[in-house]
Amino acid sequence: MNKPLRIGMIAGEASGDILGSGLIKELRETYPDAIIEGIGGPLMIEQGFNTHFPMERLSVMGLVEVLGRLRELIGIHRKMYRHFKKNPPDVFIGIDAPDFTLRMERKLKKLGVPTVHYVSPSVWAWRKKRIFKIKESTDLMLTLLPFESKFYQAHNMKECFVGHPLADDIPMEPSRTEACCALGLDSQRPVVAILPGSRGGEIKYIGETMLRAADLIHQKLPDAQLVLPAANEIRRTQLEALQQMVGVGQQIKMVDGQSRTVMAAANVIALASGTATLEAALHKRPMVVVYKMAPLTYAIGKRIVKVDYISLPNLLANKPLVPELIQDEATPEAISEEVIDRINHPEKYESVVQEFHQIHELLQQGGNTKAARAVLDLIGR
Repeated sequence: MNKPLRIGMIAGEASGDILGSGLIKELRETYPDAIIEGIGGPLMIEQGFNTHFPMERLSVMGLVEVLGRLRELIGIHRKMYRHFKKNPPDVFIGIDAPDFTLRMERKLKKLGVPTVHYVSPSVWAWRKKRIFKIKESTDLMLTLLPFESKFYQAHNMKECFVGHPLADDIPMEPSRTEACCALGLDSQRPVVAILPGSRGGEIKYIGETMLRAADLIHQKLPDAQLVLPAANEIRRTQLEALQQMVGVGQQIKMVDGQSRTVMAAANVIALASGTATLEAALHKRPMVVVYKMAPLTYAIGKRIVKVDYISLPNLLANKPLVPELIQDEATPEAISEEVIDRINHPEKYESVVQEFHQIHELLQQGGNTKAARAVLDLIGR
């Protein structure tokens, strides 16, 4: 009992880093000397997390894209498993990145390590038979969305609906004026936020399209202020190189990080599909969702995914609250038209903003606290 609590944790991308950092902070309230290690990002590291590999190396999207990095990913997985086998944690928590983390959970569970998975894989959308592998791998599933909780209950798996910590962190009424001031923007002029994603693969496929859309918006609405938050230094370098290559987007104000401030300052947000769409909804901002992948990856995914929507606001509302421009539909012209319509006719989207309020209230559950409590209850602490 005098030994410090040991927690293994692996997060695979920026959204997992956010969840992981909040969970670590809450766990340290009870166990300040806990040893928490694995793979995580800068926010987790700020909370005293020891990462063995840069989280960036796990941030791969798409079936085809993974194949190009398969040898490296297998190598990282083996090294982390050997480490945890030699130094068994009191509990292991896999955050999203299910192809990587569930495999780790399954192997560690066989060694007697209690395992938790944070953020449900999209089993309700595709490959539903994965539920059996998940049950073999995971002692506890922490779900963010209410319909996920019902799915696991129907399959007699231990789960805990924790809501989404973003709903606790983001104010119900973010101040646009304060955000504009923080970014040096004129709050009397329209602001368009451009968020092409936090992963290299996302920017590879939609970065040029988004920059060209921004250029069209600037041509048609020269008074609009265009702001693009670069997720990190690597993404900024990638975006700046893309700007120079295509010769557009020079009128965009690029900032380091501060994606939430940029969202709060915006009148409209154009963004890649993913967790950022939920952040935009929690900021109560009209948005245009863009999604592109490698053609083969998309062709395979289109055959096996069985849902009507891809963005979280639409999935939660079970109706098309926000436009989704997918693959060939995601053109600079289509994106710019949707954005400009929302700038010129904000009154048309007031009902959508009210729906975002309802989503916020639904997900505001004290997520970090509930998640930490569920983890500690699992291991009898």
